Amino acid sequence: MDVDTRLLRYFAAVAREGNLTRAAERLFVSQPALTKQIRQLESQMGVRLFTRSRAGMTLTAAGQALARQAPAVLAGWDQALREAKRAASQAAQVLRVGFLAGAANEATQQIIAAFVHRRPGWRVEMRAATWLDPTAGLASGDADVALLRLPFPGQETLRTEVLFTEPRWVALPGAHPLAARDRICFRDLWDEPFVAAPAETGWWRDWWLATDRREGHPVRIGAVTETGQPDDWLSAIANGDGVALAPESAARYYARPGITYRPVDGVSPSQVGVAWPPGADASPVIQDFVSCCLDAKPPAKPPAGPNSRRGDAVPRRRLPLASRHGRHPADGVPGSGMSVRPAARCIGPCASSGWSYSSCQFHQSYGGLCG
Repeated sequence: MDVDTRLLRYFAAVAREGNLTRAAERLFVSQPALTKQIRQLESQMGVRLFTRSRAGMTLTAAGQALARQAPAVLAGWDQALREAKRAASQAAQVLRVGFLAGAANEATQQIIAAFVHRRPGWRVEMRAATWLDPTAGLASGDADVALLRLPFPGQETLRTEVLFTEPRWVALPGAHPLAARDRICFRDLWDEPFVAAPAETGWWRDWWLATDRREGHPVRIGAVTETGQPDDWLSAIANGDGVALAPESAARYYARPGITYRPVDGVSPSQVGVAWPPGADASPVIQDFVSCCLDAKPPAKPPAGPNSRRGDAVPRRRLPLASRHGRHPADGVPGSGMSVRPAARCIGPCASSGWSYSSCQFHQSYGGLCG
């Protein structure tokens, strides 16, 4: 009998948590969906794995036996999957770098250039992840190393190094009354509706809602971005569905007409880090990339224009897409050793072009290809 490893993974989470709600949050799935998957596993195996009660989920004798073996089975499969994918990328001399939002901001280009200089013949493939995957592909083995936001769920299973810290700002509709302020106290945002990630993302969602800074004040949810794509998040804000906390760098990488970014007092900052699986500790290639990350120093923030307020979206002059390098931006920047894997429609100044890009910050940072 063959059992889907996904079902086994769900079983292991429920067995570990002893509670469907907590397990669902850890797995980023809804509780009804998780219940259905557990019942499917029980049906396939022909045994009852849990006794259900108001107190939680208690393992039966069969469930206890499976729970003892499941972690080793899953760990072995995950390791085999990661090694197979890593071997394929190494054979092609491609380093798969997962990233969220602005990756390492302006330092990203420097990191990639330093790595390509250190490893001639290697190519860096940037893989954009949605906000529903806080590990940016590391958990699934789709990335060898990642540039992401700390803290994130699953961080305890990975190696991480903090690269820099930046404050969290708030993104508001341009016509919002609070947009007229230079700085906003978080307390003044407590009664505002927020654009949020799906509930199944658990404490990752709570952290970006700053629930720990509300002194028990309930959160108002104005919209939920089910896809985890930045353009859906931005559209919800621009349409007036709510406001949202974001890294300070979002004001540069996700500038958009109709959205204003302002500093927020009273919330903790966000950190950008590099992360990799423990099994890659012995990989010279990944360790070279980590070293390049640690050596990189983010450049000074560009000054605001003379006719703009810091945090406002500033229209930029459009240039033909092929005007700089005679090729499509998604092909990467010649000589940089970087390619951008298309994953989502561009949401920045080049959104109207109709092409599919990984995310606009790479057009702006790597050669200004979008305008």
